[in-house]
Amino acid sequence: MLRLTFVVAFFVINLLMGAIASPAQAASSSLIRAFDDVEIQAKEFAGQNLEKAEFANVDLEGANFNKANLKGVTFNNCDLSQADLTGVDFSNGIAYLSNFKGANLKNAVLSEAMMLRSKFEEADIEGADFSYAVLDKAQVRKLCTRASGVNTITGVATRDSLGC
Repeated sequence: MLRLTFVVAFFVINLLMGAIASPAQAASSSLIRAFDDVEIQAKEFAGQNLEKAEFANVDLEGANFNKANLKGVTFNNCDLSQADLTGVDFSNGIAYLSNFKGANLKNAVLSEAMMLRSKFEEADIEGADFSYAVLDKAQVRKLCTRASGVNTITGVATRDSLGC
């Protein structure tokens, strides 16, 4: 009987400790900026640290992200057409169902990014580093037709990073 009481007490203490720790975890996740289904008026993000920010269903057409820190950022169903993403670090980011038509990705670091079902028609990818990025095979074939340059930050050739 004493052993059963000990086991129950141990379980209750662990349960309470988990409940007490949860608010701290929730508070730390509040550092992530979320832009979901909002209309963004000022599309000026140049040089900003947006690490792990989340953009969902947002019109970012023509936005300026020049040299911004986009590590781990999520773009879910976003319009990034004509956006300036020159020199950004989008490593470990996610771009699902997003449109990069005519975007400037010169010298962008897109290593290990998940970019399934995203489109890159007419995007400038000179010097972009796609090392270990996950893209649809059809998009990779299209990107390889115009891949050129070497990333000034990583030293990786765009064609090599795409596996052309």
